[in-house]
Amino acid sequence: MSTLRPLSESQAKSEGNTGFSPPPYPYERLAAVRQLASAHEGGEIDCSIGTPCDPPPAMVREALANSDSERGYPTSQGSLDLRSAASRWVKRRFGLDLEPSEVTACVGTKEFVASSAHFLSLRSPERDTVLYPEIAYPSYAMGATLAGGRAVGVPALPDGRMDLASIDPSDRARALMLWVNSPANPSGALDDLEAAARWGRAAGVPVFSDECYCEFTWQGPARSILEHGLEGVVAVHSLSKRSNLAGIRLGFFAGDPEITSYLRSVRQHAGLMVPGPVQACAALAFDDDEHVQVQREIYLRRLKLVAKGLEEGGFAASLPAGAFYLWIKVPERLRDGWAMAEELAARCGMVVSPGDLYGKSAAGFVRIAVVQSDDRLALAMERLRETR
Repeated sequence: MSTLRPLSESQAKSEGNTGFSPPPYPYERLAAVRQLASAHEGGEIDCSIGTPCDPPPAMVREALANSDSERGYPTSQGSLDLRSAASRWVKRRFGLDLEPSEVTACVGTKEFVASSAHFLSLRSPERDTVLYPEIAYPSYAMGATLAGGRAVGVPALPDGRMDLASIDPSDRARALMLWVNSPANPSGALDDLEAAARWGRAAGVPVFSDECYCEFTWQGPARSILEHGLEGVVAVHSLSKRSNLAGIRLGFFAGDPEITSYLRSVRQHAGLMVPGPVQACAALAFDDDEHVQVQREIYLRRLKLVAKGLEEGGFAASLPAGAFYLWIKVPERLRDGWAMAEELAARCGMVVSPGDLYGKSAAGFVRIAVVQSDDRLALAMERLRETR
């Protein structure tokens, strides 16, 4: 088998450019792996990016086309209908009472993750550090970079929780914010959100909790950091995963009134507004739980299907505590996550994400997103078994 290596970050830098030069976008580094996978009859089966393949509710699509809200400028905070629906969802899911005035829309939560450090640095220019899970979604660290600051990864304990006790006092003193993510991308681990909130209050560091996978919590109920009080915390939620609406770019945040009102005001000046038709359909999506339960059953079935196929194909696999990813340790016979990605591409046409896309310490893992249809995933597992 040929050895495929990812593009290095230095390849993205222009000669003589001393300013910021963006590194290759993580998933663009998979081009060679995709080429290997596409050689199969029937083509590649892309399990690298967590983009939903299943349809959103029909009523949501209808509202997107017929909201009659496209002519006027939408409010930056979000319509009352949207914020009220989000508040009702928070009440149903977590038993919490939030006023609609405490909820603010964002243009997809990735935008919020990547921009919040910059906006907070305007408020606290004496602080320059973003603390985040050492193995994580890349946008937490990139948000620090885009703010001209430092990104400091916090290692995980064996059970997947962040090791908050390991944070250096000097980093804590410089911290703008701490990101937590539960269920976690890429591992699916559940963090101790109460402990994170308690640490943040003691340290005087705002804690931002990315809870976009909370509907897909397999061990126990969905959890939110807001269950432990609003002081010093902000929770972030999204429709992308729960409702298969990644394409409309809609999320919301809520939490400590001092922090959220500041961000709301800055974002309004920056012109960050969710389109009116998107807000109209999002309100319907947040008010309906039936389609989410259907999607939970679909993802759990797919997780079990792929985990079983991997085991039969020679790889150890176990179900996550949450989210719709399998976080698979690379077997000793393979060099790293890139080697495992090559082998899976060659054997079954599945494209997966090498672990180092989520942090250097994750080089010995791959992430598999079960976001293809059942028949495509079954085809990949059949190919894998045949090459055992």
